[in-house]
Amino acid sequence: GQVFGDYYHFRHHAVEKRATSSHRGIHKKLQEEPKVLWAQQQVVKKRKKRDVYEDPTDPDFPKQWYLSNPVHQDLNTKEAWAQGYTGKGVVVTILDDGIEKDHPDLISNYDAEASYDVNDGDADPQPRYTQRNENRHGTRCAGEVAAAANNGVCGVGVAFNAKIGGVRMLDGEVTDIVEAHSLSLNPQHIHIYSASWGPEDDGKSLDGPAKLAKEAFLQGVTKGRGGLGSIFVWASGNGGREQDNCNCDGYTNSIYTLSISSTTQSCSVPWYSEPCSSTLATTFSSGNPGEKQIVTTDLRQKCTDSHTGTSASAPLAAGIIALALEANMNLTWRDMQHLVVRTSQPGRLSATDWKSNGVGRRVSHSYGYGLLDAKAMVTLAKNWTTVGPQHQCVHPMLTEARDIGNKLVFSKSVDACWGRPEFVSCLEHVQVGLTLSHNQRGKLAIHLISPLGTRSTLLFPRPNDFSSEGFNNWTFMTTHSWDEEPQGEWTLEIENTAANDRDYGVLSQFTLILMGTGRSAANLSSFDFPRPSNNSCKTFDAQQICIECSPGFSLFLQGCVKLCPPGFASGPQLLNLSLENWVDLSSIQACLPCNPACLTCSGTGPTDCLSCPPHGHLVLTSCLHQNQVQRKSPLSRGQQGGFIDVPPSQLPTVVAVLSCAFILAAFIGLFLLLQMRSSGASFSRRTKLPFVHSGTRISYRGIPTVWGNEDATTYQSESDSEDVDGGSERTAFIRTQSSV
Repeated sequence: GQVFGDYYHFRHHAVEKRATSSHRGIHKKLQEEPKVLWAQQQVVKKRKKRDVYEDPTDPDFPKQWYLSNPVHQDLNTKEAWAQGYTGKGVVVTILDDGIEKDHPDLISNYDAEASYDVNDGDADPQPRYTQRNENRHGTRCAGEVAAAANNGVCGVGVAFNAKIGGVRMLDGEVTDIVEAHSLSLNPQHIHIYSASWGPEDDGKSLDGPAKLAKEAFLQGVTKGRGGLGSIFVWASGNGGREQDNCNCDGYTNSIYTLSISSTTQSCSVPWYSEPCSSTLATTFSSGNPGEKQIVTTDLRQKCTDSHTGTSASAPLAAGIIALALEANMNLTWRDMQHLVVRTSQPGRLSATDWKSNGVGRRVSHSYGYGLLDAKAMVTLAKNWTTVGPQHQCVHPMLTEARDIGNKLVFSKSVDACWGRPEFVSCLEHVQVGLTLSHNQRGKLAIHLISPLGTRSTLLFPRPNDFSSEGFNNWTFMTTHSWDEEPQGEWTLEIENTAANDRDYGVLSQFTLILMGTGRSAANLSSFDFPRPSNNSCKTFDAQQICIECSPGFSLFLQGCVKLCPPGFASGPQLLNLSLENWVDLSSIQACLPCNPACLTCSGTGPTDCLSCPPHGHLVLTSCLHQNQVQRKSPLSRGQQGGFIDVPPSQLPTVVAVLSCAFILAAFIGLFLLLQMRSSGASFSRRTKLPFVHSGTRISYRGIPTVWGNEDATTYQSESDSEDVDGGSERTAFIRTQSSV
C-alpha cells in the first residue's frame, strides 16, 4: 500500500521473510523498470525501548540464584520484569500458619482484605511466636511471592508489586470447615491462593479434601474472580524418601489445583520429591547438601537463605502466575493451566522418565511439563484467547469385576461422547475412578495408556503402605495427555510388583472421565475432524487411490480415518474390484452418511441417531421433528374425536396415496366442469406445477462443505428445511404430476 506521496510498499511472496541477503533477481527487475525511480529491500532493525530497567538493589538479591543466573537456567523473571510486569494489581494469599504482616519487606504490600485468622476467628493473621519459631512457614512463603523491591531489606519477591495476604489456619486443629473457610476467603478480591501443605507424606496415607473443602474448590473455580475462577497453587509433597506418591494426595491430585514440584540448583530430582502424573510443572528449591536454597523473609523481621522443599516451590509458581495475570487479567483458571503446559521448559532438567506425549510435548512424572518460565508466560498471556467451556465425558468402563492377579490389563475403546453436548475433542485432565480390593495396597502399580500411546503412571508402588483397604472410588488424575484427541482405545494396567501366593485383589469399578474442550452437537457440522490419510490404507487401485483400509479404520474421502466425522457412521460398503481377468465383490468398512433425519449417528438407519438437527429432538435413538409430533392421520377418528397416530415409517406412503387421490379427483372434476360449459367443445389446457426442484437434493447434515450439493443450496426454500417425511411428500407429488 501507499506509505506517503509517491512511495509505495510491495511485498513479494517468493522472497523469504527472514532471508539473510537481498533477493538480487527481484531487486534487479524492479530497478530496470522505467517507472520505478527508487527501490530498496526492507530489513528488520533492532530497536529498544528506552525504559530504564535495573536489577533490584536489595542486599540479598544477588543470592537469589533462581531469579537471575547468567550461567545456569533460571525462572526468567528478570525478562518478565523488563517488560514491565511486576504483579501490580494482583492479590495473592498464603494459606498457612499466618504471615508477619509488619515485616519490613512485606508491610508495603500487605493486604488486610486477603488475610484472616481461621484458627482464632479474627482478622489478624499474625503468627504465634514460640521459642522454636515453628510458625515461620507462612512468612517465608509470602516473601517469595511479594517481598518488596529496592527497599534495602532481604531480597525480592517474584511479583514484588503484588498484594500479599495470609490465612492463619495450620496453627491449630485442621478440620474440613477450617480448610473450606480458608479456600473460600474473599474470592472476588483474592486472585491466587498458594498452599504448601497436605496430608502426611509418609508413604502410606491416602487422604484428600472432604465434602466442604471439595465444595470450596468447586465454588472457587466457578464463581471466584467474577466467574473466571480462583487459582489454587499447590506444593506436590515431600514424601520422596518414603517413596510416597502425590496421586495419593487428593489436593495435588485435583484438577482444580495447579500442582508444582521441585528441582535442585543442578536441575536434578530432589531427594524429597514425589513423582506423580498430576504434577503440572516445577520450580527451583533446595537439594543435596552443598546446593543453594531459597532466599526469603523470615519470622521476627529477619531474612533467611535456607527455605526448602516443595513448600518453597509453590510460592515461586504463585509469583510467576501473578505476573501472567497482570499481563492478562481475563485469564480463567483453565487458561492459566494451558499457559503453564505450553511455556514450561524441560531444558536441562534431569530425569529418567522424560517422554513425548501424543502431541509431541515432553512430560515427566517428576517435573510435569518442565520448569516455569516467567518471560514465556507473560508473553503468551498477553494475547491469549480464552479456551472454550470445559466438557466432561464420563465412560463407565467395567461391566463385571476382574481379578487382578499378578497383572490385569483391561482395554476398551471410547468415543469421548461423540455427537453429544459433552463431547471432548481436545484433552486437558484425565481422571480414573477406581474401586478395588487388595490385601496389600502398597504393592500395586497402576498405569493408564491413552489412544495415542501416552503412558501415565497413576500409582507407583509404596513399600510403606501395608493397608488392606484398597481404593474405594479413589480418583487418580493425569495431565500427561494434554491436547491429545481422546477417541480410541484406553488401557488400564494394574500390576502387583511384589506378588506372592497369598496376594489377592479384585477390580470392581473403573470409570474414565475425560475433561477438555469440544464442540456441542449443534456445531459438529463445522468440527475439524482428523483428516483422512493413506497411512492405514490396505488396498490401492490402479490409480493409487485407496479403496480399502486396514482393520480398525474406515474409508472416507479416498483416505482412511480411525473415526468417521460427524454426519457419518462406519458401516459395510460393497466394493466392485476389477483386477485384470477377475472381479471380486467384497465388503469394506467405509464412512456412510447418516440417515437424513439424524445429525450424528451410530449407524445409517433412522433409529441409529445420536443427536438431532435443531428442529428435532431425540427420543431413544430416533429423531422426532416438531411437525412430526403434531402430524396425525385424518383417515379414522376414535369415538372421542381423537386422531389415530400413523407410524412415521408409514407416513410417506399415506401422504403419497392421499396426494394421488386428491389430484385424480380434482382432474376428473375439472374435466367434467369444462365439458359441461363447452358442451363438448375441445380444449387445450396446461397445468401449472408448483415450484419444485426436479434434481436430487442430498442433504448430509453435519457433512463438511466440500461434500455439499450446490443445487441443494441454490434451490433450498423454507419447506426444504423440513424433515425427511416432508421430502417424501414432495417426491410423491412430483411423480404423480409426471404420470398424469
